[in-house]
Formats: sequence, structure tokens, C-alpha cells
Amino acid sequence: MRWWRTTVRLLVYLCLLILAGTGSGRASSASDLAHATCETDRPLFLTQPLMQGDDVAELQNGLKGYGFFTGEVTGVFDHATDDAVKRFQQQAGLPVDGKVGPETWNALAATFLYPVSSRTKAPEGELSIVIDLNKRQLQLYSDGHLHKTYPVAIGKPRTPSPVGEWRIVHKSRNWGGGFGTRWLGLNVPWGIYGIHGTNKPWSISRAESAGCFRMYNHQVEELYRWVKSGTPVRVVGRSDPEFPKRALRRGNSGQDVVYLQLALREMGYDAGVADARFGADTENAVKALQTYYGLPADGIAGADTYYLLEVK
Repeated sequence: MRWWRTTVRLLVYLCLLILAGTGSGRASSASDLAHATCETDRPLFLTQPLMQGDDVAELQNGLKGYGFFTGEVTGVFDHATDDAVKRFQQQAGLPVDGKVGPETWNALAATFLYPVSSRTKAPEGELSIVIDLNKRQLQLYSDGHLHKTYPVAIGKPRTPSPVGEWRIVHKSRNWGGGFGTRWLGLNVPWGIYGIHGTNKPWSISRAESAGCFRMYNHQVEELYRWVKSGTPVRVVGRSDPEFPKRALRRGNSGQDVVYLQLALREMGYDAGVADARFGADTENAVKALQTYYGLPADGIAGADTYYLLEVK
């Protein structure tokens, strides 16, 4: 079954991610990763009690875009949603059973009017990627010069995309389902995140994902051909206005560590790569800041450190 193959691929990638994360700081444990992973498709159908979730809302949005669903997008698989699914299945020549699996998702995606994508010559220089959360764009650079821009879907407010300086650590074809035709995994230490295709193309340019970066399949296939493992990916756009909430020290990892690293850099202290891993470089930068302002140089970033960095 396709869902089982996707689950196995996720487990394999999880192992690769943990190995990739063993640099400065600690690698994330399986429990750290459990709360933040990319999305997979579950079967959707009419049940009692009614199924509900973001995936149901995405289905309703997709059906609404084609005129099959006219009600309010509630995220609840109710009788109106069931009727809309069956009408779509009948028109698409699918079994009219009201069950939404890979065939129905793919048929919905095939109905989408994709924007025309211009042919672009393959870049010849050293590649890097910038993903701008505010613009919802992926920008591909070659030797520091912008080569091409793609629209992306980013994480929902409650499942935000990870800001930071990452690298592509895993490439794979045809994961299927919500991952589309290509997968480019990132070395984010607290979850499974990547750049991938989608069977929900109407979500592109919106904040709809579980944190990953969705692209149109034909565009991620182009990007996949050009980039290699190790390609740097910088994600910009602050997504956590309540940072910080905890004291940080060597061995910690998380989105708040990224914000600490970036704030230290802005103040002129070299905290290394903003990779969410509190290692020796970040500790030394905190100590240098503390020494300069006459604080105990213990390398622990607490309330005093945040005040000095003007992080509120």
C-alpha cells in the first residue's frame, strides 16, 4: 500500500536526519521529532463521529475551487462534503464511493489550471536557495546571483516553517501522496521538513502546510535536477513573535536557538551557522557578549542576555 511505503520512507529519512544532525550541539531524539513532521495523506470519508482536520479543509478548498463544494470551509467531513466528493468522482470517472484516497487527490490536482512556467537554462554556478516566508517564494541563486523564483506553500501559523540556515541532506523521487513527485529533505534538528511537490496545487502561495515547502510538481522536478545534497537553504521571515521562553545553553536545539544565533550575529558576535544547534560557536558568542557587558561569562543565554540583544 502506498501509505505504508511513504511511512517506511519517512522512517528511513528520520534516521538520515538524525545522522545529519550530529554536528555542534546534540542530535534530536525521536521524541523531539514526533511533534513536527511533514504531512501525509490519510483516507478521508464520511464517518460517525465526523472526521475533521486541516486535510479535510484542504479537500474542501480544492472542491470549492472547482465548484463542487459550495459551503463554508470548516475542516469537518460532513454530508455536504461527502456529496461534493461523489459529484467530483462521478465527473472524473472514478468509483463513486465518497472515499478520498490517492486517486481522488490526483484527479483533483489534474483538474487544476497550472500557471505557465518558462523554460530556464540550467544554472552553471554554485547553487544556493533562499525561501522567503513573507513573499512565499523560493529563490534559486547561482554564484550569488538570482537565477529563478518559484512560488511555494509554507506552514500554517500553528505549524510554522522552520526559519534558519539549513542544507539539503536527502533527495528522493515519487514519495507519492502529499509529497508529490520529488522530495528534498532539510537537516532541521527538531522535525522532518523538506521541499517537495504536492497533490494539492491550489495551496501554493498560501500558508497551508504542516511546515514543509510545497511546490508545483513540474517546478520541484526542475529544481531537483539542478540541486545536489549539501546545497544551502536559508529560510527567512520571523515566525515566532513570543520568543524567547527559556534559557538556552550548549546542547539545546530549536527554533529559539536560531533566533538567538541571528540576534548575536546582528550584534557582531559570530555564533556560526544559524542551524538551531547550540554548539561551541554559539556558546563562545554568548560568552563574548556577557564579557563585554560585565556579566558572568557562563555561556548560558537567559533573560539578561536577551535584554542585551534587545530580544523582547
